[in-house]
Amino acid sequence: MSTAVDPAQTIRRGPLTLDPTELPPQRHFLGGEFVPGASGGELEIVDPCTEARIAAVPEGTAAEVDRAVTAARRAQPDWARLSPKDRASVLYRIAERVEQHAQTMARLESANTGKPPEVAEDDVLSGADTFRFMAGAVRASTAQAAAEYVEQHLSVLLREPLGVVGVVTPWNYPFLMAAWKIAPILAAGNTLVLKPSEQTPLSTLKFAELTADLLPPGALNVVTGLGPEVGGALAAHPDVDMIALTGSVRSGQSVARAAADSLKRVHLELGGKAPVLVFDDADLDATATALRTAGFWNSGQECGAACRVLVHESVAEEFTAKLVDAVRAIVVGEPAAAEVELGPVVSKAHYERVCGFLRRAEENGIRAAVGGGPLDGPGYFVAPTVLVDVPEGAECAQEEIFGPVVSVETFRTEEEAVRRANAVPYGLASSVWTESGRRAQQVAAALDFGTVWVNSHLVLANEVPWGGFKGSGYGRDLSIYALEDYSRTKHVMTNNGR
Repeated sequence: MSTAVDPAQTIRRGPLTLDPTELPPQRHFLGGEFVPGASGGELEIVDPCTEARIAAVPEGTAAEVDRAVTAARRAQPDWARLSPKDRASVLYRIAERVEQHAQTMARLESANTGKPPEVAEDDVLSGADTFRFMAGAVRASTAQAAAEYVEQHLSVLLREPLGVVGVVTPWNYPFLMAAWKIAPILAAGNTLVLKPSEQTPLSTLKFAELTADLLPPGALNVVTGLGPEVGGALAAHPDVDMIALTGSVRSGQSVARAAADSLKRVHLELGGKAPVLVFDDADLDATATALRTAGFWNSGQECGAACRVLVHESVAEEFTAKLVDAVRAIVVGEPAAAEVELGPVVSKAHYERVCGFLRRAEENGIRAAVGGGPLDGPGYFVAPTVLVDVPEGAECAQEEIFGPVVSVETFRTEEEAVRRANAVPYGLASSVWTESGRRAQQVAAALDFGTVWVNSHLVLANEVPWGGFKGSGYGRDLSIYALEDYSRTKHVMTNNGR
């Protein structure tokens, strides 16, 4: 593309060398052991920083999904019969095991995804905390009180496991998104079969290796492979009670269709296009600094990223200048290089997709105030970009780019800001930046998003739910709401009249 990328935006090089012993077995994990693929097909795993091959994993088949489901079904009754205390004890030990091997897990994540160390380490430790939280939460679950709601009839409400859950995880947070699913599924007494992204399976396989002695055989199964074959087989399998996916809208639609025939429950955490509403009384310095992180963390490959700024026209020029200065200072490079904050996007296909958005934006008169295109390879690096002169309804402000790109639009009134913020098919996350408490409350109530931050963005905690509305799916990750999603309610009523 013709847009000139700031010459100061160069790639710091420092190749990350993995010790071969850090790699997990490159096989399926079925019934508590690693087994070779039956088809003989392989999927190559590529380092997005260098485009070099790291490893290869089996290309799974429906037959291997069936074998995994059988193992999970066999293990589920005994796992479910354990008391919440005993299941919690296992989850605590899993959290400790992950923390003991956090450096290895983070290095694998960096090698497979190009994440800077700060991002990869945060993923691993946050994943460990997810297991620790769910261990505590399952022992403190609450329910409607047992009582006589009808005279001489005692009602008791029970929370039961669903059974076997099929899980499909994405490439942007391979281990963390796996932890968000595995922890509550196991805590609630279910067993599972997990398909990691074919591009980033290494940390999930390593997790299976590290925890194989902690879980009963079959409680956790991992089948590597492509979405249509492995994910589709999981979604359609008659012995899978629920399918849970974090991924694209297209993947969610495909899974939901496949699940419909068996009427299994579906849990979908899909895409986002998070609006950031910056009002004229906002602290512009604090906002620009926060968006430097919230817009570009994990190279913008984050469904809640602060990627779409709507700023009041009276402060737009001043704010944009501050944001551009902040973004221009982001250090781009390979994980092992010094002070790197932003790595590559995950794959060649995704690199070409992101660059396509930037090229079309330029063709439509939208200007890159900083960045605007790819950086010289090797690797799938895109310059951190701020797009300005963005008209209402522009593709770059409506569609999920999922890269290091933030667009800036202007608005005149609060009503206009809310209307335009809501005018996207997604409803995952958003933020409001203002010093007015009344405005913050009213605007947050009007925004059609599952999470609304005020004077903050992309701050998560295991205690609070994560999930969206509209095209962003349904169901909730994290918090006690995830435990509820992965269980079912049974009412037992006993006639106790004499």
